[in-house]
Amino acid sequence: MIFDLADILPALPEMILATLALVLVLIVAYGGEGAENAKRVTRIALGGIVLALILIWSGTAADETAFGGMFKADSFASYMKILVLLGTFGALYMSITPLAKDDINKPEFALLVVLALVGMMLMISANDLMSLYMAVELQSLPLYVVAAMRTNSLRSSEAGLKYFLLGALSSGMLLYGASLVYGFAGTTSFSGIAAAVSADQLPVAFIIGMVFMVSGIAFKISAAPFHMWTPDVYEGSPSPVTALFAIAPKVAAMALMMRLTYGAFGAIEVEWSQVLVALSIASMVVGALGAIMQRDIKRMMAYSSIAHMGYALAGLAAGSHQGALGVMIYMTGYIFMGAGSFAIILLMRRDGQSATRIADLQGLSRTHPMLALGLMIMMFSMAGIPPLAGFFGKWYVFLAAVNAGLVPLAIVGVVMSVVGAFYYLRIIKIMYFEETDEPLDTDMPTANKMVLGVSIGVILLFFLGLSPLLEAANVAATALMTQL
Repeated sequence: MIFDLADILPALPEMILATLALVLVLIVAYGGEGAENAKRVTRIALGGIVLALILIWSGTAADETAFGGMFKADSFASYMKILVLLGTFGALYMSITPLAKDDINKPEFALLVVLALVGMMLMISANDLMSLYMAVELQSLPLYVVAAMRTNSLRSSEAGLKYFLLGALSSGMLLYGASLVYGFAGTTSFSGIAAAVSADQLPVAFIIGMVFMVSGIAFKISAAPFHMWTPDVYEGSPSPVTALFAIAPKVAAMALMMRLTYGAFGAIEVEWSQVLVALSIASMVVGALGAIMQRDIKRMMAYSSIAHMGYALAGLAAGSHQGALGVMIYMTGYIFMGAGSFAIILLMRRDGQSATRIADLQGLSRTHPMLALGLMIMMFSMAGIPPLAGFFGKWYVFLAAVNAGLVPLAIVGVVMSVVGAFYYLRIIKIMYFEETDEPLDTDMPTANKMVLGVSIGVILLFFLGLSPLLEAANVAATALMTQL
Protein backbone atom coordinates (compact mmCIF):
# COMPACT_ATOMS: atom_id res chain seq x y z
CA MET A 1 0.00 0.00 0.00
CA ILE A 2 1.36 3.44 -0.94
CA PHE A 3 0.73 6.21 1.58
CA ASP A 4 0.39 9.81 0.49
CA LEU A 5 0.15 13.09 2.35
CA ALA A 6 -3.47 12.36 3.26
CA ASP A 7 -2.18 9.48 5.39
CA ILE A 8 0.61 11.51 6.97
CA LEU A 9 -1.17 14.63 8.20
CA PRO A 10 -3.83 13.01 10.43
CA ALA A 11 -1.13 11.02 12.23
CA LEU A 12 1.51 13.76 12.24
CA PRO A 13 1.80 14.06 16.06
CA GLU A 14 2.27 10.29 16.39
CA MET A 15 4.85 10.25 13.59
CA ILE A 16 6.80 13.09 15.20
CA LEU A 17 6.91 11.25 18.52
CA ALA A 18 7.88 7.97 16.82
CA THR A 19 10.69 9.74 14.97
CA LEU A 20 11.75 11.37 18.22
CA ALA A 21 11.93 7.94 19.84
CA LEU A 22 14.34 6.77 17.11
CA VAL A 23 16.52 9.82 17.72
CA LEU A 24 16.46 9.18 21.46
CA VAL A 25 17.69 5.63 20.87
CA LEU A 26 20.90 7.07 19.44
CA ILE A 27 21.25 9.64 22.21
CA VAL A 28 20.75 6.97 24.86
CA ALA A 29 23.24 4.65 23.16
CA TYR A 30 26.02 7.18 22.64
CA GLY A 31 25.38 9.71 25.40
CA GLY A 32 26.45 7.53 28.31
CA GLU A 33 24.70 6.21 31.39
CA GLY A 34 25.16 9.29 33.57
CA ALA A 35 22.58 11.57 35.12
CA GLU A 36 23.32 14.34 32.63
CA ASN A 37 22.36 12.18 29.68
CA ALA A 38 19.20 11.12 31.51
CA LYS A 39 18.24 14.78 31.95
CA ARG A 40 19.12 15.53 28.32
CA VAL A 41 16.94 12.71 27.03
CA THR A 42 14.08 13.70 29.32
CA ARG A 43 14.20 17.34 28.21
CA ILE A 44 14.17 16.34 24.54
CA ALA A 45 11.22 14.03 25.19
CA LEU A 46 9.35 16.81 26.97
CA GLY A 47 9.97 19.10 24.00
CA GLY A 48 8.52 16.48 21.65
CA ILE A 49 5.43 16.16 23.83
CA VAL A 50 4.93 19.92 23.78
CA LEU A 51 5.22 19.94 19.98
CA ALA A 52 2.65 17.16 19.69
CA LEU A 53 0.34 19.12 22.02
CA ILE A 54 0.65 22.21 19.85
CA LEU A 55 -0.14 20.25 16.68
CA ILE A 56 -3.24 18.64 18.17
CA TRP A 57 -4.43 21.86 19.82
CA SER A 58 -4.08 23.76 16.53
CA GLY A 59 -6.30 21.22 14.79
CA THR A 60 -3.70 19.97 12.32
CA ALA A 61 -5.19 16.48 12.60
CA ALA A 62 -8.96 16.68 12.86
CA ASP A 63 -11.90 14.74 11.42
CA GLU A 64 -9.88 12.57 9.04
CA THR A 65 -8.97 8.93 8.56
CA ALA A 66 -5.68 7.46 7.43
CA PHE A 67 -4.02 4.17 6.49
CA GLY A 68 -7.05 2.64 4.86
CA GLY A 69 -9.41 3.72 7.62
CA MET A 70 -7.40 2.04 10.40
CA PHE A 71 -6.55 5.39 12.01
CA LYS A 72 -9.20 7.94 13.03
CA ALA A 73 -8.43 11.58 13.85
CA ASP A 74 -11.44 13.53 15.07
CA SER A 75 -12.48 15.88 17.87
CA PHE A 76 -12.85 12.98 20.31
CA ALA A 77 -9.32 11.77 19.58
CA SER A 78 -7.94 15.29 19.93
CA TYR A 79 -9.65 15.81 23.32
CA MET A 80 -8.41 12.54 24.80
CA LYS A 81 -4.92 12.85 23.29
CA ILE A 82 -4.51 16.25 24.92
CA LEU A 83 -5.34 14.67 28.29
CA VAL A 84 -2.85 11.84 27.69
CA LEU A 85 -0.12 14.23 26.59
CA LEU A 86 -0.68 16.48 29.61
CA GLY A 87 -0.60 13.52 31.99
CA THR A 88 2.52 12.05 30.43
CA PHE A 89 4.24 15.44 30.41
CA GLY A 90 3.51 15.91 34.12
CA ALA A 91 4.75 12.44 35.10
CA LEU A 92 7.90 12.72 32.97
CA TYR A 93 8.60 16.29 34.08
CA MET A 94 8.54 15.25 37.75
CA SER A 95 11.06 12.48 37.05
CA ILE A 96 13.69 14.84 35.66
CA THR A 97 15.22 15.29 39.13
CA PRO A 98 15.48 12.03 41.11
CA LEU A 99 14.26 12.79 44.63
CA ALA A 100 15.07 9.56 46.44
CA LYS A 101 18.10 7.30 46.34
CA ASP A 102 16.03 4.43 45.02
CA ASP A 103 14.45 6.41 42.18
CA ILE A 104 15.35 5.50 38.63
CA ASN A 105 17.88 7.75 36.92
CA LYS A 106 18.43 6.13 33.55
CA PRO A 107 18.27 7.81 30.12
CA GLU A 108 16.24 4.96 28.64
CA PHE A 109 13.33 5.74 30.97
CA ALA A 110 12.22 8.77 28.94
CA LEU A 111 12.72 6.82 25.70
CA LEU A 112 10.41 4.04 26.88
CA VAL A 113 7.84 6.58 28.05
CA VAL A 114 7.79 8.18 24.59
CA LEU A 115 7.28 4.78 22.95
CA ALA A 116 4.43 4.01 25.36
CA LEU A 117 2.96 7.44 24.62
CA VAL A 118 2.88 6.68 20.89
CA GLY A 119 0.99 3.51 21.71
CA MET A 120 -1.49 5.40 23.89
CA MET A 121 -2.20 7.92 21.15
CA LEU A 122 -2.68 5.15 18.60
CA MET A 123 -5.10 3.44 21.00
CA ILE A 124 -7.22 6.59 21.03
CA SER A 125 -7.31 6.75 17.23
CA ALA A 126 -7.68 3.01 16.59
CA ASN A 127 -10.46 2.34 14.09
CA ASP A 128 -9.71 -1.27 13.24
CA LEU A 129 -9.06 -4.46 15.21
CA MET A 130 -5.53 -4.69 13.81
CA SER A 131 -4.56 -1.14 14.73
CA LEU A 132 -6.26 -1.62 18.10
CA TYR A 133 -4.12 -4.63 18.99
CA MET A 134 -0.92 -3.08 17.64
CA ALA A 135 -1.51 0.07 19.71
CA VAL A 136 -2.26 -1.87 22.90
CA GLU A 137 0.96 -3.86 22.57
CA LEU A 138 3.02 -0.78 21.71
CA GLN A 139 1.72 0.88 24.86
CA SER A 140 2.14 -2.18 27.08
CA LEU A 141 5.61 -3.49 26.19
CA PRO A 142 7.56 -0.36 27.27
CA LEU A 143 5.51 -0.16 30.48
CA TYR A 144 6.43 -3.75 31.38
CA VAL A 145 10.07 -2.69 31.23
CA VAL A 146 9.78 0.55 33.21
CA ALA A 147 7.85 -1.24 35.97
CA ALA A 148 10.93 -3.40 36.57
CA MET A 149 13.51 -0.74 35.77
CA ARG A 150 14.81 -0.46 39.34
CA THR A 151 17.00 -3.52 38.87
CA ASN A 152 18.46 -3.48 42.40
CA SER A 153 15.01 -3.90 43.94
CA LEU A 154 13.34 -7.28 44.30
CA ARG A 155 9.93 -5.62 44.66
CA SER A 156 10.37 -3.69 41.42
CA SER A 157 11.37 -6.85 39.55
CA GLU A 158 8.38 -8.66 41.05
CA ALA A 159 6.07 -5.80 40.01
CA GLY A 160 7.35 -5.92 36.44
CA LEU A 161 6.99 -9.69 36.23
CA LYS A 162 3.42 -9.63 37.61
CA TYR A 163 2.47 -6.84 35.23
CA PHE A 164 3.96 -8.73 32.28
CA LEU A 165 2.30 -12.06 33.05
CA LEU A 166 -1.14 -10.63 33.72
CA GLY A 167 -0.75 -8.23 30.79
CA ALA A 168 0.01 -11.17 28.51
CA LEU A 169 -3.14 -12.86 29.77
CA SER A 170 -5.23 -9.77 29.01
CA SER A 171 -3.66 -9.46 25.54
CA GLY A 172 -4.57 -13.07 24.88
CA MET A 173 -8.16 -12.41 25.93
CA LEU A 174 -8.30 -9.34 23.70
CA LEU A 175 -6.86 -11.18 20.72
CA TYR A 176 -9.12 -14.19 21.18
CA GLY A 177 -12.17 -11.94 21.41
CA ALA A 178 -11.07 -10.05 18.29
CA SER A 179 -10.73 -13.34 16.39
CA LEU A 180 -14.30 -14.32 17.29
CA VAL A 181 -15.61 -10.90 16.26
CA TYR A 182 -13.71 -11.09 12.98
CA GLY A 183 -14.99 -14.62 12.37
CA PHE A 184 -18.57 -13.33 12.46
CA ALA A 185 -18.15 -9.93 10.79
CA GLY A 186 -15.65 -10.99 8.13
CA THR A 187 -13.81 -7.67 8.54
CA THR A 188 -11.52 -5.99 11.06
CA SER A 189 -12.73 -2.41 10.53
CA PHE A 190 -15.02 -0.90 13.17
CA SER A 191 -17.41 0.36 10.50
CA GLY A 192 -17.62 -3.08 8.92
CA ILE A 193 -18.23 -4.73 12.29
CA ALA A 194 -20.95 -2.19 13.10
CA ALA A 195 -22.65 -2.88 9.77
CA ALA A 196 -22.51 -6.65 10.31
CA VAL A 197 -23.89 -6.31 13.83
CA SER A 198 -26.84 -4.21 12.71
CA ALA A 199 -27.70 -6.45 9.76
CA ASP A 200 -27.71 -9.96 11.18
CA GLN A 201 -28.81 -11.99 14.16
CA LEU A 202 -25.92 -12.24 16.57
CA PRO A 203 -24.54 -15.70 17.33
CA VAL A 204 -23.39 -16.59 20.83
CA ALA A 205 -19.77 -16.69 19.66
CA PHE A 206 -19.90 -13.02 18.70
CA ILE A 207 -21.23 -12.02 22.11
CA ILE A 208 -18.47 -14.06 23.74
CA GLY A 209 -15.92 -12.30 21.55
CA MET A 210 -17.30 -8.90 22.52
CA VAL A 211 -17.12 -9.82 26.22
CA PHE A 212 -13.52 -11.03 25.84
CA MET A 213 -12.49 -7.80 24.12
CA VAL A 214 -14.14 -5.58 26.72
CA SER A 215 -12.53 -7.68 29.47
CA GLY A 216 -9.10 -7.36 27.87
CA ILE A 217 -9.38 -3.58 27.78
CA ALA A 218 -10.80 -3.59 31.34
CA PHE A 219 -7.42 -4.96 32.47
CA LYS A 220 -5.70 -1.88 31.05
CA ILE A 221 -7.89 0.45 33.12
CA SER A 222 -7.53 -1.86 36.16
CA ALA A 223 -11.27 -2.41 36.46
CA ALA A 224 -12.30 -5.17 38.87
CA PRO A 225 -12.12 -8.15 38.67
CA PHE A 226 -9.15 -7.54 36.34
CA HIS A 227 -7.37 -5.34 38.88
CA MET A 228 -5.08 -7.96 40.47
CA TRP A 229 -1.88 -6.39 39.16
CA THR A 230 -2.60 -2.84 40.22
CA PRO A 231 -1.78 -2.68 43.98
CA ASP A 232 1.43 -4.72 43.65
CA VAL A 233 2.67 -2.83 40.60
CA TYR A 234 1.86 0.55 42.12
CA GLU A 235 3.69 -0.36 45.33
CA GLY A 236 6.68 -2.12 43.80
CA SER A 237 7.42 0.22 40.89
CA PRO A 238 9.56 3.34 41.37
CA SER A 239 7.37 6.28 42.36
CA PRO A 240 7.83 8.17 39.03
CA VAL A 241 6.67 5.02 37.20
CA THR A 242 3.69 4.67 39.52
CA ALA A 243 2.80 8.29 38.79
CA LEU A 244 2.82 7.53 35.06
CA PHE A 245 0.73 4.36 35.50
CA ALA A 246 -1.84 6.22 37.57
CA ILE A 247 -2.48 8.94 35.00
CA ALA A 248 -1.96 8.55 31.26
CA PRO A 249 -2.53 4.84 30.40
CA LYS A 250 -5.91 4.84 32.15
CA VAL A 251 -7.15 7.69 29.96
CA ALA A 252 -5.92 6.03 26.77
CA ALA A 253 -7.53 2.70 27.65
CA MET A 254 -10.80 4.40 28.59
CA ALA A 255 -10.80 6.21 25.24
CA LEU A 256 -10.21 2.89 23.47
CA MET A 257 -13.10 1.34 25.41
CA MET A 258 -15.34 4.22 24.29
CA ARG A 259 -14.19 3.96 20.67
CA LEU A 260 -14.87 0.21 20.62
CA THR A 261 -18.25 0.19 22.37
CA TYR A 262 -19.78 3.29 20.79
CA GLY A 263 -18.27 2.44 17.40
CA ALA A 264 -17.87 -1.22 16.48
CA PHE A 265 -20.48 -2.44 18.99
CA GLY A 266 -22.75 0.59 18.91
CA ALA A 267 -25.76 -1.39 17.66
CA ILE A 268 -25.67 -3.87 20.56
CA GLU A 269 -25.63 -1.37 23.39
CA VAL A 270 -27.82 -3.59 25.58
CA GLU A 271 -25.24 -6.39 25.55
CA TRP A 272 -22.08 -4.42 26.30
CA SER A 273 -23.87 -2.08 28.71
CA GLN A 274 -24.61 -5.08 30.97
CA VAL A 275 -20.92 -6.00 30.99
CA LEU A 276 -19.90 -2.43 31.83
CA VAL A 277 -22.47 -2.22 34.64
CA ALA A 278 -20.97 -5.35 36.21
CA LEU A 279 -17.42 -3.99 35.80
CA SER A 280 -18.47 -0.63 37.23
CA ILE A 281 -20.11 -2.05 40.34
CA ALA A 282 -17.26 -4.47 41.00
CA SER A 283 -14.66 -1.70 40.57
CA MET A 284 -16.45 0.76 42.83
CA VAL A 285 -16.93 -1.81 45.60
CA VAL A 286 -13.44 -3.36 45.40
CA GLY A 287 -11.76 0.05 45.13
CA ALA A 288 -13.63 1.67 48.00
CA LEU A 289 -13.46 -1.27 50.41
CA GLY A 290 -9.93 -2.34 49.44
CA ALA A 291 -8.44 1.09 50.08
CA ILE A 292 -9.72 1.25 53.66
CA MET A 293 -7.28 -1.37 54.98
CA GLN A 294 -4.16 -0.09 53.18
CA ARG A 295 -1.16 1.29 55.07
CA ASP A 296 0.96 2.21 52.05
CA ILE A 297 -0.17 5.35 50.24
CA LYS A 298 0.75 3.99 46.80
CA ARG A 299 -1.37 0.88 47.39
CA MET A 300 -4.17 3.12 48.62
CA MET A 301 -3.91 5.19 45.44
CA ALA A 302 -4.04 1.95 43.43
CA TYR A 303 -7.38 0.98 44.99
CA SER A 304 -8.54 4.57 44.65
CA SER A 305 -7.81 4.43 40.90
CA ILE A 306 -9.83 1.19 40.65
CA ALA A 307 -12.79 2.97 42.24
CA HIS A 308 -12.37 5.97 39.94
CA MET A 309 -12.44 3.76 36.88
CA GLY A 310 -15.66 2.25 38.25
CA TYR A 311 -17.23 5.70 38.49
CA ALA A 312 -16.17 6.51 34.92
CA LEU A 313 -17.55 3.19 33.65
CA ALA A 314 -20.90 4.10 35.22
CA GLY A 315 -21.16 6.95 32.73
CA LEU A 316 -19.95 4.82 29.84
CA ALA A 317 -22.50 2.10 30.67
CA ALA A 318 -25.26 4.62 29.96
CA GLY A 319 -24.44 4.23 26.27
CA SER A 320 -25.57 7.79 25.51
CA HIS A 321 -24.14 11.09 24.33
CA GLN A 322 -24.51 12.37 27.88
CA GLY A 323 -22.61 9.35 29.19
CA ALA A 324 -19.69 9.93 26.82
CA LEU A 325 -19.58 13.60 27.81
CA GLY A 326 -19.61 12.65 31.50
CA VAL A 327 -16.71 10.24 31.07
CA MET A 328 -14.62 12.89 29.34
CA ILE A 329 -15.32 15.44 32.09
CA TYR A 330 -14.46 12.81 34.69
CA MET A 331 -11.16 11.86 33.03
CA THR A 332 -10.21 15.53 32.72
CA GLY A 333 -10.46 15.97 36.48
CA TYR A 334 -8.81 12.60 37.08
CA ILE A 335 -5.67 13.63 35.18
CA PHE A 336 -5.06 16.63 37.43
CA MET A 337 -6.06 14.88 40.66
CA GLY A 338 -3.57 12.10 39.90
CA ALA A 339 -0.78 14.45 38.87
CA GLY A 340 -1.24 16.66 41.94
CA SER A 341 -1.37 13.71 44.34
CA PHE A 342 1.79 12.12 42.97
CA ALA A 343 3.60 15.47 42.91
CA ILE A 344 3.32 15.24 46.71
CA ILE A 345 3.84 11.47 47.04
CA LEU A 346 7.14 11.80 45.14
CA LEU A 347 8.25 14.29 47.81
CA MET A 348 7.57 11.85 50.65
CA ARG A 349 11.08 10.80 51.60
CA ARG A 350 13.17 10.64 54.75
CA ASP A 351 16.98 10.81 54.65
CA GLY A 352 16.87 10.44 50.89
CA GLN A 353 14.79 7.25 50.96
CA SER A 354 11.20 6.93 49.76
CA ALA A 355 8.68 7.03 52.61
CA THR A 356 5.34 5.78 51.32
CA ARG A 357 3.55 4.67 54.48
CA ILE A 358 0.42 6.67 55.22
CA ALA A 359 1.75 7.08 58.78
CA ASP A 360 4.69 9.04 57.31
CA LEU A 361 2.25 11.89 56.71
CA GLN A 362 1.88 12.50 60.46
CA GLY A 363 2.36 16.16 61.33
CA LEU A 364 2.77 17.20 57.70
CA SER A 365 0.67 20.35 58.29
CA ARG A 366 3.31 21.62 60.74
CA THR A 367 6.48 20.64 58.91
CA HIS A 368 5.25 21.14 55.31
CA PRO A 369 2.07 23.27 55.48
CA MET A 370 1.81 23.89 51.73
CA LEU A 371 2.18 20.20 50.91
CA ALA A 372 -0.48 19.34 53.47
CA LEU A 373 -2.82 21.94 51.98
CA GLY A 374 -2.23 20.63 48.46
CA LEU A 375 -2.82 17.01 49.47
CA MET A 376 -5.96 18.01 51.36
CA ILE A 377 -7.35 19.64 48.21
CA MET A 378 -6.55 16.49 46.21
CA MET A 379 -8.21 14.22 48.76
CA PHE A 380 -11.31 16.42 48.96
CA SER A 381 -11.57 16.43 45.16
CA MET A 382 -11.20 12.65 44.93
CA ALA A 383 -13.91 12.30 47.58
CA GLY A 384 -16.22 14.39 45.37
CA ILE A 385 -16.55 17.42 47.64
CA PRO A 386 -18.07 20.45 45.80
CA PRO A 387 -17.07 22.69 44.15
CA LEU A 388 -13.87 20.82 43.30
CA ALA A 389 -13.22 19.00 40.01
CA GLY A 390 -13.98 15.54 41.41
CA PHE A 391 -17.51 16.57 42.32
CA PHE A 392 -18.40 17.64 38.78
CA GLY A 393 -16.94 14.45 37.30
CA LYS A 394 -19.09 12.25 39.53
CA TRP A 395 -22.12 14.47 39.01
CA TYR A 396 -22.08 14.09 35.24
CA VAL A 397 -21.42 10.34 35.13
CA PHE A 398 -24.07 9.55 37.75
CA LEU A 399 -26.55 11.88 36.05
CA ALA A 400 -25.99 10.06 32.76
CA ALA A 401 -26.53 6.72 34.50
CA VAL A 402 -29.79 7.92 36.08
CA ASN A 403 -31.10 9.32 32.80
CA ALA A 404 -30.32 5.99 31.13
CA GLY A 405 -32.40 4.13 33.69
CA LEU A 406 -29.41 2.77 35.61
CA VAL A 407 -30.59 4.15 38.95
CA PRO A 408 -29.27 1.21 41.05
CA LEU A 409 -25.82 1.70 39.51
CA ALA A 410 -25.87 5.40 40.43
CA ILE A 411 -26.97 4.56 43.99
CA VAL A 412 -24.08 2.10 44.39
CA GLY A 413 -21.74 4.80 43.09
CA VAL A 414 -22.96 7.38 45.59
CA VAL A 415 -22.73 4.91 48.49
CA MET A 416 -19.20 3.86 47.53
CA SER A 417 -18.24 7.53 47.21
CA VAL A 418 -19.29 8.00 50.83
CA VAL A 419 -17.28 4.93 51.84
CA GLY A 420 -14.31 6.23 49.88
CA ALA A 421 -14.48 9.55 51.70
CA PHE A 422 -13.38 7.68 54.83
CA TYR A 423 -9.85 6.91 53.66
CA TYR A 424 -9.42 10.30 52.03
CA LEU A 425 -10.47 12.06 55.24
CA ARG A 426 -8.24 9.73 57.25
CA ILE A 427 -5.20 11.13 55.42
CA ILE A 428 -6.32 14.67 56.24
CA LYS A 429 -6.73 13.68 59.91
CA ILE A 430 -3.23 12.19 60.02
CA MET A 431 -1.70 15.32 58.46
CA TYR A 432 -3.46 17.85 60.67
CA PHE A 433 -4.19 16.12 63.97
CA GLU A 434 -1.24 13.81 64.61
CA GLU A 435 2.34 14.62 65.60
CA THR A 436 5.64 13.20 64.39
CA ASP A 437 9.20 13.12 65.67
CA GLU A 438 10.62 12.30 62.24
CA PRO A 439 9.63 14.96 59.71
CA LEU A 440 10.02 14.34 56.00
CA ASP A 441 12.82 15.92 53.95
CA THR A 442 12.21 19.54 53.01
CA ASP A 443 13.57 19.77 49.44
CA MET A 444 10.94 20.55 46.82
CA PRO A 445 12.13 20.67 43.19
CA THR A 446 10.67 23.20 40.79
CA ALA A 447 9.08 20.49 38.66
CA ASN A 448 6.96 19.20 41.54
CA LYS A 449 6.01 22.74 42.55
CA MET A 450 4.80 23.56 39.06
CA VAL A 451 2.84 20.32 38.57
CA LEU A 452 1.27 20.69 42.01
CA GLY A 453 0.46 24.36 41.45
CA VAL A 454 -1.18 23.76 38.07
CA SER A 455 -3.15 20.80 39.44
CA ILE A 456 -4.41 22.75 42.45
CA GLY A 457 -5.40 25.67 40.23
CA VAL A 458 -7.36 23.46 37.82
CA ILE A 459 -9.12 21.57 40.62
CA LEU A 460 -10.05 24.68 42.59
CA LEU A 461 -11.15 26.71 39.56
CA PHE A 462 -12.69 23.82 37.63
CA PHE A 463 -16.17 25.32 37.94
CA LEU A 464 -15.02 28.56 36.29
CA GLY A 465 -13.87 26.76 33.16
CA LEU A 466 -16.70 24.25 33.15
CA SER A 467 -18.67 25.96 30.40
CA PRO A 468 -15.94 25.91 27.69
CA LEU A 469 -14.90 22.44 28.87
CA LEU A 470 -18.45 21.17 28.47
CA GLU A 471 -18.60 22.72 25.02
CA ALA A 472 -15.37 20.99 23.96
CA ALA A 473 -16.48 17.69 25.50
CA ASN A 474 -19.85 17.98 23.76
CA VAL A 475 -18.16 18.42 20.36
CA ALA A 476 -15.89 15.44 21.12
CA ALA A 477 -18.83 13.29 22.25
CA THR A 478 -20.77 14.20 19.09
CA ALA A 479 -17.77 13.15 16.97
CA LEU A 480 -17.62 9.84 18.84
CA MET A 481 -21.32 9.12 18.40
CA THR A 482 -21.19 9.88 14.67
CA GLN A 483 -17.77 8.39 13.94
CA LEU A 484 -18.94 5.66 11.56
